Amino acid sequence: MKDATARVRFAPSPTGHLHVGGARTALFNWLFARHHGGAFILRIEDTDRSRSTDEAIASILDALEWLGLDWDEGPPTPGYRQTERLDLYRAHAERLLASGRAYHCDCAPELLKRQRESAQARGETFRYSGRCRDRGLTAGAVRLRIPDAGATVVNDLIHGPITFDHRQLDDWILVRTDGTPTYNFCVVVDDVTMRITHVIRGNDHLSNTPKQILCYEALGYAVPEFAHVPMILGADRSRLSKRHGATSVQVFRDAGIPPDAMVNYLARLGWSHGDREIFARAELVELFDVKNVGASGAVFDVTKLEWLSQHYLKSTDAARVAALLPPYLRAAGLRVPDDTAWLARVVVTLRERAKTLVELLAAGRFYFEPPAAYDPKAATAFLTAEGAGRLDRLLERLERQADFTPAALEHAYRGLAAELSLKLVDLAQLSRVALTGGTASPPIFDVVALLGRDETLARLRRARAAAGRAA
Repeated sequence: MKDATARVRFAPSPTGHLHVGGARTALFNWLFARHHGGAFILRIEDTDRSRSTDEAIASILDALEWLGLDWDEGPPTPGYRQTERLDLYRAHAERLLASGRAYHCDCAPELLKRQRESAQARGETFRYSGRCRDRGLTAGAVRLRIPDAGATVVNDLIHGPITFDHRQLDDWILVRTDGTPTYNFCVVVDDVTMRITHVIRGNDHLSNTPKQILCYEALGYAVPEFAHVPMILGADRSRLSKRHGATSVQVFRDAGIPPDAMVNYLARLGWSHGDREIFARAELVELFDVKNVGASGAVFDVTKLEWLSQHYLKSTDAARVAALLPPYLRAAGLRVPDDTAWLARVVVTLRERAKTLVELLAAGRFYFEPPAAYDPKAATAFLTAEGAGRLDRLLERLERQADFTPAALEHAYRGLAAELSLKLVDLAQLSRVALTGGTASPPIFDVVALLGRDETLARLRRARAAAGRAA
């Protein structure tokens, strides 16, 4: 059922590039919002000033834009960074103090450290003693008063009901002694003031949820629905980290994974719809249901991602693939051609051989610049005295050739091969070496047609000179 009032958020901490786990969380929220016709909010949780940077924020926004996850509210509009909302947190802390649901605490960090170490030595989980609960202090840190008895139940949309005994919780700090709000408190205030209806996040946040629910209730706010998404795992089934290889979205983008392939892969990393593997973005929006997200961790498989990437390169309209190439051309030190239709024709000849955009350009670099050198084995085999004579005849034929379409070129090559009592492959391979530097390329007549008359003749003459020197 569509729900236009549905409001979800993605709230990264800007301490580095966007991790694939964060990207998947953002995607699930975006799909949920688009499926229900609701709103997707981007919020920057930057209260950790020692680690948060503007560069990281820019990197995260760049990654989301590359993935095509547009947000309905958020930066650059003011008010969506936690450091811009400090007055709001202070006002909510004052409300809790005034109602008696929170209290000031002046316990020294050294005292709490000793109590924590003592609990650990006994094999117990540290729980604040409540020493300052009834002292009537008017300064210090601010703690939430947790009920001594009972339990809080998290009705999770993925895992089902999970019960947390209040005896496992302690009176957690809302505001530190220096006046800065804590992460858990900011999250509650942000979610309620931004009218978030569903909190979809990683299950590493599950242990925070009962504390946050008690804070919602203490403030008199409705509790949103929760869905805690299992972690992404490495091949060894431990949580995906840098030791497993690339983990940031930017690394996969720079490696040449098309954004639609990345979105498809992330969507299937924990979510399923039957046995299907390949989904258009519109299909993901139509079919996504957070209740179909699995309760166990999903293993990140680079081989499968590359398979999807290859599928997208082969099946996507060539003009759309060509539109993705300019940044990769610039990164490779190649000029971006003005003729976008020509670039799309280049893509058609290369995409059957490539798993990524980077591989595609590496295989077709010769389209954009002459080969810097000839493959030594190929040069030894083809750029010989005999090869020089054949190149002379080929140059003579192509200089008279007006029609440089693949079909016309094939006809000319076949005619020359017959005149020289050669197999077509003999002339084709000689041309490959001359035009591309090696013996592997897309169909040679497509290559000649795409290089065009002037460039083809210039490269053939250069190869003829090299063959003459070798002779």
